[in-house]
Amino acid sequence: MSQPATHKLGQFTVGRMGYGAMQLAGPGVFGPPRDLAECIAVLREAVESGVNHIDTSDFYGPEVTNKLIREALAPYPDGLVLVTKVGARRGSDAAWIMTPEPSALVEQVHGNLRNLGLETLDVVNLRIGHAFGPDDTSLAERFGALRDLQQQGKIRHIGLSNVTAAQIAEARAIGEVACVQNAYNLVQRSDDALIDMLGADGIPYVPFFPLGGFSPLQSEALNALAARLGVSAMQLALAWLLHRAPNILLIPGTSSRVHLRENLAATDIALCAEDMAALDAIGAPAT
Repeated sequence: MSQPATHKLGQFTVGRMGYGAMQLAGPGVFGPPRDLAECIAVLREAVESGVNHIDTSDFYGPEVTNKLIREALAPYPDGLVLVTKVGARRGSDAAWIMTPEPSALVEQVHGNLRNLGLETLDVVNLRIGHAFGPDDTSLAERFGALRDLQQQGKIRHIGLSNVTAAQIAEARAIGEVACVQNAYNLVQRSDDALIDMLGADGIPYVPFFPLGGFSPLQSEALNALAARLGVSAMQLALAWLLHRAPNILLIPGTSSRVHLRENLAATDIALCAEDMAALDAIGAPAT
């Protein structure tokens, strides 16, 4: 089963295997990295390997990953798409604090511009909900604040993160939604119908925690199939996502060049219909 290598993200065409910068920050996504030189090397090797979609945010660190990206990659190569997020900040105790106030979002956009060294952000994802899940609040005022910045030329495209189908519909009634970034992986499958709906409209879906996040995927069936195919379980979980739907864009993160190479190699894994059926069954609800 061959899969498309690229997909549209707003006005851009990006590779479906991107890179997420969250793990470049210190433990708990807070503070400086353990190995600054390795983090710089990871970013440079990712781009040299053809990655042209990097996901980041000023609330990683805070401000750590954006400054690392600027140090490693500026002046940015043509075709590199930097996607950031607003809607949260970090407390002095490393707490994740949601910031739904439009004024806070505006301030965060300007902070991302400053720390990345840009005049315009390619894509800004509006983070909704609480730290680890969506809620059902209206996003109209917040989305409108980003639309104002878009009209001022500070943002090219607006995406959504941690949202429900109803919130996506609410945003699309106001303006274009470039992408949706929600939690999704082999075993966390609540967005199955949403992915297909977005795909029908050409909107990319970007799963965060594609390998389970802070609780890595654990499955005997996954391990067994990976061993049979001669790949790692995490590579197989990424390959499943690439085969799951053509509008899925991946942003697995790492602070290690060895791990980066393993992630990128997942694009070369071919899965037959029997393999996909076996993997689909891992996340299927019990009957």
